[in-house]
Amino acid sequence: MYGALWRILPGPWWVRVIILVVLAAAVLYGLVFWAFPFIASITSNQDVTVG
Repeated sequence: MYGALWRILPGPWWVRVIILVVLAAAVLYGLVFWAFPFIASITSNQDVTVG
């Protein structure tokens, strides 16, 4: 899968690396600010007791 992604990206290797870093940052941003808060709102993890 990663080889196929590497082959379809345009440009020399350094442009591909920049594109992949930007894509990874966008995915992480989406997870942290949209997906994880949504999942936290539908799960109830406030009533956990340790002891």
